[in-house]
Amino acid sequence: MSLAPRAVLVHRTTEYEELVARYGTHGQAAFVLASRGRDIEEIAARHQGTRRALAQVAAAVPLAWRQARVERADLERFLFAPEDVVVVVGQDGLVANVAKYLTGQPVIGIDTDPGRNPGVLVRHRPRDAAKLLAAPGGGCEELTMVAAEADDTQRLVALNEIYLGAAGHQTARYRLGLDGDRGAVEAQASSGVLVGTGTGATGWLRSLWQERGGRLPLPSPTEPHLLWYVREAWPSPATGTTLVSGRLDASAALTLTVESDHLVAFGDGIETDALHLTWGQRVRVGVWGERLRLVG
Repeated sequence: MSLAPRAVLVHRTTEYEELVARYGTHGQAAFVLASRGRDIEEIAARHQGTRRALAQVAAAVPLAWRQARVERADLERFLFAPEDVVVVVGQDGLVANVAKYLTGQPVIGIDTDPGRNPGVLVRHRPRDAAKLLAAPGGGCEELTMVAAEADDTQRLVALNEIYLGAAGHQTARYRLGLDGDRGAVEAQASSGVLVGTGTGATGWLRSLWQERGGRLPLPSPTEPHLLWYVREAWPSPATGTTLVSGRLDASAALTLTVESDHLVAFGDGIETDALHLTWGQRVRVGVWGERLRLVG
């Protein structure tokens, strides 16, 4: 007998909960915010809206299904199963946070604060949850993801982008090359390298794209292409600035050989979940074989 589907509701601690945890009580948090010209009631109202949305989505899960909840901080310890339907209740960034832990499970994004969130990945309202859960596999978009794989088997996967550079964004030294092109290798000193997907083209990647004049075509979220940019490459007798941007298809990859004591690679802005790279290590960045199946 096959297992009934399991709805996994992914959420995060609200700003209000973080404030109360820091200052002990609602009253103390309100006092501290008031001293800084802020009103806690606005934050508390958003908290209540998020909790109502979570309750509404939980109530929409079919009675025959199993149900689980996982907070963002616990994602790395949660075991997703093949029959799961993942319901992200929160902001766009929460979809990116969960994407790297999945292997083809459909994801439904529920926007808890319409008008405040861009709604690029959390495209639905809590009232739509019952209809979406009735046919979770239908109408999925398969979004391209990016992966960094080091020569010591470390691997990092991201939905938006991967940054490679110094942990404190100081000067990073490395040799940059393209897979299969032995002539295209350059020693560089820069503020790091960013490799992003079409989904990431609405954020950090787009700022670099605009800064460089938008000469490379931005991929769509479903295209198996990536864009990469070197940030603030520094010319010197030992380092060059020729390889500073490019487009990667599904069969290509960017390679980086570390020439600093310590570099990191992290994805989607989460610096606490990073690959730690030392002198001489080689890391390869390209399109990841898995895709995020986002219910449209």
